[in-house]
Formats: sequence, structure tokens, C-alpha cells
Amino acid sequence: AESLREVGVDVSQRDADADLVSVLRADPPAAVFPLLHGVQGEDGAIQEILTMLGLPYVGSPPGSCRQTFDKPVSKGLLEHAGLNTPRGVVLSQSTFRELGAAALLEALVGRLGLPVVVKPARGGSALGSSMVREADQLPSAMVECFAYGSSAMIEQLIDGVEVSVPVVDTGDGPSALPAVEIAAESGTYDYHARYTAGTTEYFVPARLERSAIQAVSQAAVTAHRTLGLRDISRTDMIVDRTGTPWLLDVNVAPGMTETSLLPQSVRAAGVGLGDLARDLLVASIERHRSA
Repeated sequence: AESLREVGVDVSQRDADADLVSVLRADPPAAVFPLLHGVQGEDGAIQEILTMLGLPYVGSPPGSCRQTFDKPVSKGLLEHAGLNTPRGVVLSQSTFRELGAAALLEALVGRLGLPVVVKPARGGSALGSSMVREADQLPSAMVECFAYGSSAMIEQLIDGVEVSVPVVDTGDGPSALPAVEIAAESGTYDYHARYTAGTTEYFVPARLERSAIQAVSQAAVTAHRTLGLRDISRTDMIVDRTGTPWLLDVNVAPGMTETSLLPQSVRAAGVGLGDLARDLLVASIERHRSA
């Protein structure tokens, strides 16, 4: 909001509460820039509401948000597009309850080996996610995961450099911004590492070979197109020792806090955050008029 004000845009900030719909209907804004990260901002609900109200907004349409937010669904679409994702399985909480946790966990380790990453099939900000290196850590990791959702996605841990690549499109087609390399102090980029200043070191652009930079940039743009995303997205991946990117997650509403990745990438690109946000708003208004 402050960045937009700095470039001359009149901005009002509104919480997503019981008054929001009434306020938007009584005094419709020229356009909306949703800044809800995680479940409320990425499951398509707020986008559906803005569409119902006939308001221009920055971001992907509801259907694209829903399929991207559902990690197993988006994983299948990305694989079909030829992108690399870690081997994994998806299991529901009811499956563990009905078929027996011990037998399933034993089969899981036999299938994927260790280490693995356990995360909710639908969720954001790494809530409920755990890295598991020993078999006896699996039960507690599953319990933590199921506290945030009814299904878990368990994937092989890919060893390499963790990077995040934002993609923006102000009307000329999607393009990748500089890749952000993530080096968490704890070795795991969990919720604490994401939102606690000083616990994670970032390198922008990422310290990768030129060929790897090109590969992650292309992968992010391909993911953006494959999932039908619009305006802005952010793809998280691991780059292995051969320079091959492995896609972990795609975000339709990237975080915008002071420790978030997209603003760092925008600065590294030599672009003003306010200028970019304004251009995205203008593009959303023009798209709405054309429709």
C-alpha cells in the first residue's frame, strides 16, 4: 500500500471481514489488489467474491487458484507439462485411521525411502510441513500435518539449492524475475524461517550457473502458463547438483511482507514495487473493460 501511494495511487486498505462485501458494493474501487497469502488468499474464494461483485482485481481467476492451491492436482498438471517434481504419494487421514498407520508408514518408507517431506495437500506458509530423516519421526510429522488438513502429500527430499522465482505479466506475457536463493539458518525453510527476520539469508539473484538460472526461469514461466495463472505468481523449487530444477509449490498470491521473496526479487530487477503494482492494477482494469 505504501509503495502504491509513493507512485501517486489513492489506496484504501480493507480487512477481509463481515463488512467487506458491503463496503465494496457501496463504494466500488477502481480495482482491487488482494494481499491475502496462504489459505484465504489462494483457494480461489476471495477471487470468486471479487468476480461476483464485478470488480477488476490483480491475480488469477478462481478456477486457476483452486487447482494450483490443491498440491496433488497442480503436481499432476506440472508433470504432464514435462516439469520435474519429486516422487511422492498422497494419503488421507481417514486412510490411516481405517487401514492402520503402522502398516502404511512402513509401506511409505519402502516406496519413497528417507528422507521425505510431509506437508498438507492444501495449505500455505509451510504450516504443518516437516522434514523427516528417520522413520520414527514419521508418526509425529503426520499428526502435525493432519492438524492443518485432511490429506497429506509426502515427497522425496531433493538435495540441492532452494530457490523461488516470481513471474509477472503486465500485459506483454509472463516473464520471470530474478531467482531468490533461500538459505535457512536451521536448514529448513519452515514457518519460523519464513517470518522471523534474521533466521534466513537470501541471495538475489541466486548463486547458480547461468544454465541453471535459465532453467528455473523457464520452469517458472511454464508453471504459470500450465496452471492458467494471471498477473503474478511465485514458483518454489530445488536445483539439484546437475542444475536440474524440481518444482515444489506454486503460489498464486505471493507473500508481500518485509521478509517475503517477491519484493526482494522486484528490487533486484531494478523495478519499483509501486510501479509494478500500479501496472498490474492498470492491466486488471483494462482486462475488465475488454471483457
